[in-house]
Amino acid sequence: MRLLSLMFIPAALLIAQDDEATIRAVVQKYVDARESMDAHAIEALFTSDADQLVSTGEWRKGRSEVVRGTMASSQSSAGKRSITVTSVRLIAPGVAIADGRYEIAGVAGSASRSMWTTLMLTRVSDGWRISAIRNMLPAPATPSK
Repeated sequence: MRLLSLMFIPAALLIAQDDEATIRAVVQKYVDARESMDAHAIEALFTSDADQLVSTGEWRKGRSEVVRGTMASSQSSAGKRSITVTSVRLIAPGVAIADGRYEIAGVAGSASRSMWTTLMLTRVSDGWRISAIRNMLPAPATPSK
């Protein structure tokens, strides 16, 4: 029995690695769609009940509000966006969390913005979709006493 269970471990790891690569690709598609201002491509990446809490405190609820807010944000704050995924965790069957560094470089009149982002993705019938995004500005360092 033990030998039989060990035979299935590599298959499970391959599935997880394949999911991780696909999830990283979905995050990159999101960045690419934002950069090209493609509302339809952004919409296709989200679940219908998706939500997004952005660093300003605005909470966008529902796919249409996420798309509308994303487009408005990209139009009002020019700059090149990038997300560097640092980790992907499969937390349950069909549910994953991707964490990464979120940078907006080349913002007119100000320094680049460096944030953290967490994306929750769910597997639906035709692939992985983003169900939630949380963007966070790092808090300033607290002086030691």
